[in-house]
Amino acid sequence: MERAKNILNASLLWQALMALCTWCGRQWQSSGVVQWFLHPQGWTAGVSESSIFFKLWSAVRGVLCWLYEKLRLDRLFAGSVFTKTWFWCMMPAVFAPVFPTMAVLGMAAVGLCSLLLNLVRDRERRLAWAPINRYVMLYAAVYMAGTFFSVNLDSSLNPGLLTVAFILFSVVLYNAVTNRSQLDTLLTFMVVTAALLSVYGMLQYVFRWGYQSEAWVDSDMFSSIQFRVSATLDNPNMLGQYLILAIPIGGAKLLSARNWSSRIFYFGCCGVMCICMLLTFSRGAWLGLLFAGAAFVILLNPRLILLIPVVLAGLWLILPDTVTARFASIGNLSDASTSYRVYIWMGTLAMLKDYWLCGIGPGPDAFNMVYPAYSLNGISAPHSHNLFLQIVCDVGIAALGVFLILIFVFFRMMCTAVSREKDWTSRVYQIAITSGVCGFMVQAMTDFSFYNYRVLFIFWVYLALGALCVKRQLLPEGRLLA
Repeated sequence: MERAKNILNASLLWQALMALCTWCGRQWQSSGVVQWFLHPQGWTAGVSESSIFFKLWSAVRGVLCWLYEKLRLDRLFAGSVFTKTWFWCMMPAVFAPVFPTMAVLGMAAVGLCSLLLNLVRDRERRLAWAPINRYVMLYAAVYMAGTFFSVNLDSSLNPGLLTVAFILFSVVLYNAVTNRSQLDTLLTFMVVTAALLSVYGMLQYVFRWGYQSEAWVDSDMFSSIQFRVSATLDNPNMLGQYLILAIPIGGAKLLSARNWSSRIFYFGCCGVMCICMLLTFSRGAWLGLLFAGAAFVILLNPRLILLIPVVLAGLWLILPDTVTARFASIGNLSDASTSYRVYIWMGTLAMLKDYWLCGIGPGPDAFNMVYPAYSLNGISAPHSHNLFLQIVCDVGIAALGVFLILIFVFFRMMCTAVSREKDWTSRVYQIAITSGVCGFMVQAMTDFSFYNYRVLFIFWVYLALGALCVKRQLLPEGRLLA
């Protein structure tokens, strides 16, 4: 490695490229727009005491504290496992891709109850507040309000309530993690779970376990693809969305490992996750992962961008023809899957001309009550195959506006932290989550990412983890079950 480095440093071409990258980096950093983006004003550590939310919460908390003291519940819950909020919130966050949706909801509800119990037990404990929390809560409120304008409220109420509950869990998780050991262990468990799930996916491919839909691949164009891996997430595209978020965290764990045994372990985790990603044969997920990788490299060290063309060329040479041919077909309208999506998008846009204000309501039943009247070529679909279009379909244009603001604030929060962070481990965690969400948003343009509620839940968990990684260096070391 040292010899290769010396050879590169002696190359005039390499020196010129390095000088160009350094100059571009200085110009970028001195840009007024970039400086405005990286130095937001008015962010506070907690919620304003003059806000309506704070006053309402203070009143409710006061009543709950009074009841807790009068009923002398401190004797009942002293040392109880139900006070271990991190544990109860860790369970759904880690096992969401494995457990059924209702089990995840139940565990999330236990985590919420545990947090409320601790807030009532300790009057001095304050709600932790991240810059994105106000937008998370606003988006949940808008989504809930939009649900009641559904064309079929009976079928939309359950999906709407479930979505809102999973969105708000991100605020609960942010308050559940109170020290650095809890955060680091949670990230480790999430990587290990993703790796084990990927091993299961690989076994699924070898032994042909699980359901396969004819709609998942164009058999005429890709006759060599006989099986697509979905693991426990019921759909290869949903598994791809999940792995886009998980793989960068595995990479961060690899880069921050302090000994060779840990490096080998996390390298293996990343390897099986990447292999499983290939076996999904999800072009949108592959594209999202490439964007996530590019974002990871650029944020880690902008000069490494010079290696991206080399890596892409290497992948093109070593990957099987089946993979390269499928990736090269992106945008090919002769492919049934691509043309299917294009027709759905066109039909959805035609529908939204009439339903853009409040949407038609969450859930496939509401969608299928209205969409068939606007569909092209008689194509039926359970959703619009685009996250941003589907948000408007579900609850209207206001929800999309709030969601885009939320994503903007999230990226601003993360990029600001990355630009200021001095601790290596915290910085690579921040970069990993930022790049993962970036890749997730790319695939979201080709699929409705929240169609699987567990993937929806995992996305909001990662937003909370990003906010926690921003303040990682400020957290005490602490104990897991503190």
